Amino acid sequence: MLSKNHPELPPHTPLLHRLRRLWPYFASARSGMILAAIATLVGALTEPLIPALLKALLDEGFAAGAVPLWMVPAALLGLFGVRGLAGFLAQYALSYTAATGMLHMRRHMFERLSVADMKLFKEQTASGLSNTLVYEVQTGAGMLVGAFLTLTKDSLTLLALLGYLFYLNWKLTLIVIVIFPALILVMRVLSKRLYSLTQSSQKATDALAYVVEENVLAHRLIRLHGAQAAQAQRFDVLSHGLRRLALKSTIASAAMTPLTQMLAAAALSGVIATALWQSNTSGVTVGSFVSFVTAMLMLIAPIKHLAEIAGPITRGVAALERGLRLIDESPEQTGGSFAPARAQGRIALRGVGVRYEGSASAALNGIDLDIAPGEVVALVGPSGSGKTTLVNLLPRFVDASSGQVTLDGTPLTDWNIATLRKQFAMVSQDVVMLNESLAVNVALGSEIDPERVVRALASANLMDLVDKLPEGIHAKVGHNATELSGGQRQRLAIARAIYKDAPILILDEATSALDNESERLVQEALGKLMRGRTTIVIAHRLSTIEHADRVVVIADGQIREQGTHTQLLHADGLYARLHGQHATAQKAQ
Repeated sequence: MLSKNHPELPPHTPLLHRLRRLWPYFASARSGMILAAIATLVGALTEPLIPALLKALLDEGFAAGAVPLWMVPAALLGLFGVRGLAGFLAQYALSYTAATGMLHMRRHMFERLSVADMKLFKEQTASGLSNTLVYEVQTGAGMLVGAFLTLTKDSLTLLALLGYLFYLNWKLTLIVIVIFPALILVMRVLSKRLYSLTQSSQKATDALAYVVEENVLAHRLIRLHGAQAAQAQRFDVLSHGLRRLALKSTIASAAMTPLTQMLAAAALSGVIATALWQSNTSGVTVGSFVSFVTAMLMLIAPIKHLAEIAGPITRGVAALERGLRLIDESPEQTGGSFAPARAQGRIALRGVGVRYEGSASAALNGIDLDIAPGEVVALVGPSGSGKTTLVNLLPRFVDASSGQVTLDGTPLTDWNIATLRKQFAMVSQDVVMLNESLAVNVALGSEIDPERVVRALASANLMDLVDKLPEGIHAKVGHNATELSGGQRQRLAIARAIYKDAPILILDEATSALDNESERLVQEALGKLMRGRTTIVIAHRLSTIEHADRVVVIADGQIREQGTHTQLLHADGLYARLHGQHATAQKAQ
């Protein structure tokens, strides 16, 4: 239903072309648009009836018995009742349309985020992405609702009143029409200015939100180093920049009202002068003159509203276009059609190189490696040597710049991307949990089987925690499980991997920063998890990988040596030096 590709439009693109890009998201709410159009048309047609009623009263109504006494209040009540009902229906219908379009757009954006290429999350901050998806879309849709309600209602009102004015006196009406070209010119110039300022404000808002995000995440570090004043200054600089942009936007938006009023006043002056001249030459009735002037004065409000409409429409479209740009800039990562039920776990890398965009050197260079099904392979090496990049190649969090990676003899690019990732479970030092129940976090992405959840938690040595919770496995873990200890969080991640039961296991510093008791429990749980699985272990604490089937030593993006723990120690190479440094550090502690 929704377009998958939205080419970037330059700033000078006409507004109608910009709105056309948004149409697929709002198309499913056509009924709301039709109802809004009908209700707005009915409301607009009632506008000329007010000056028409005045004309009848002034020309005929005050003559004795000309108009029944009850008819005037009945007509007024009926007139304003119809207007009120039409206005309510129009506003509700447009709000329904906007809410529906916002729902589809947010859903599309969220779905795209969940399958987007990984580089998106390096290029954009979490606060910027969430601000676009949650607030920008809502702000844009809200502005467009009010703007289009005003645009539709006041445009039809304007046409209805102009039609009545032509009926009364076409010569005077021509004077009124003269102001429209000037009004359109003013709106066009100021709307371009507003669009540019809105885009700058969005970027400034993102920068400010990122500072807040950084300070929230690093609150302990900032307090420990006494960096509050420096961060406050950084926040103030960005806040003042955002304030300047807001004031410039206000100037551009507010300038429309006085300019419009001056144009309307000029037209009104010309009409009154001409009408007075006509009354002396052609005998215009008092009722006709008052009715004309009243209808003309009623034109001022819709003209003013239409002049001011450029601001909210421009800001609303700019906000929603930002959501479209998020979709444009986060292309879906694609894969092939190969989708077996379960992999054997045989991994091969041939001449694999990885170079990140903007990096002067390769993260990996000429990697050749074979891992047999069920084998436990440890990756060791100095920080920044390329270990994490290598394991990120396997679930295609990173794609090779050169060479080929295969799983069970099939290139990773030929695998269905969802099926490929089902073959991997990962436990890392950076445990991420959702603010959901233990059961949801353990069965993440799968149907919850309570008995299976309990078995996974038991295998991860976490039943002591579950037994203490009144709600058991249905107890919520809180924001990223911060109420749990480091060891409990690690074991919860292990329980998740046990539940997934994937044939390939990746352990990335899974026992780092744990006390001895927590490490013992985690190691015990990992031992159960690794049975019968191809396992790749990244560890700086070399004592944890001494029993690996093979140790692969990586430095500067290349494999320097590989073999068993004992073989590498006897070889007295890089691994032996790293092991000696680790042993020395352990003794120093």
